[in-house]
Amino acid sequence: MSEDAYARAGVDQGAADSAVASLVRALGAIRLERPSRQVDLPGHYASVIRIDDRTGIALSTDGVGTKLLVAEQLRRFDTVGIDCVAMNVNDVICVGAEPLAMLDYIAIERAEPAVCEQIGVGLARGAELAGIEIPGGELAQLGDMVRGFDIAGACFGTVPLDEIVDGSAVRPGDVVIGLPSSGIHSNGYTLARSALDGIPLSEDPNDRLGRALGDVLLEPTEIYVKAVMELLRSPIDVRGLAHITSGGLRNLLRLAARVGYEIDAPLPVPPIFELIRERGGVEDDEMHEIFNMGCGFCCVVAAGEEAAALELLERRHPGAAAIGRATDSVGEIVRP
Repeated sequence: MSEDAYARAGVDQGAADSAVASLVRALGAIRLERPSRQVDLPGHYASVIRIDDRTGIALSTDGVGTKLLVAEQLRRFDTVGIDCVAMNVNDVICVGAEPLAMLDYIAIERAEPAVCEQIGVGLARGAELAGIEIPGGELAQLGDMVRGFDIAGACFGTVPLDEIVDGSAVRPGDVVIGLPSSGIHSNGYTLARSALDGIPLSEDPNDRLGRALGDVLLEPTEIYVKAVMELLRSPIDVRGLAHITSGGLRNLLRLAARVGYEIDAPLPVPPIFELIRERGGVEDDEMHEIFNMGCGFCCVVAAGEEAAALELLERRHPGAAAIGRATDSVGEIVRP
């Protein structure tokens, strides 16, 4: 990936990858006085811990990132809780698990009841959309460390061990169905804010977006739980599930099968991405590495089951469409 635009905006992706690798190495040194209960799912979207011989707990944690700075600029905090829920539950469903609950963690410079109430409104709405509970959390006042606030969550769900979806069943010819994003979601905001700097958030530049820029940037991340759970409970052969976040459609390669993917009919690209590309001078490949480009989630189903899967998924996500197929070109993503 060309990191020029993202690096100029302040994100060194190479350093981040190295930092994660260092953390993983350190955690790999954990020694227990019992056998590990962790299911082997390296690089997947959620971790799974065995409870017994039949049941696993799926775990994920994530936050909202610098989208929060847009919320602070607009003094609108009632949607970022939806983002926090979405970023967690959309990962948990990728292993075939049903999300059950999430805990939130809010680190804030100074506890303001009105702000925290708005954050809570968003968390509650996100929980309803995902069908989960939020039984508790933590609010930490860290004025010496934090300017503004940060919010993150940790989600868990359950999955029968013999029903884990890790992508290992994907075969060349299987169909990739894309579910539309609601916009930028919660990744790439450092670059988006840099590229769009100078445009008032209250304006729609040249009437390109259909509404004010601030409204577009704060559009909550789509939650795909209910549609995906209905798909998993249907007779359709679901072989892989991928949350399209940072990394774009290359996130399909996090699935376990030794295949590649040809994306020959991508979903429409919302105009906000074209605006970022133009104003930031961002190359096409880098845009597709950083942003979802209109596709927020992918379901890989067996060849021949495309029509049934689309009929089900379109009920909750109009615009869902077959965007490509798995190929025998291992590790390759081909797109127009």
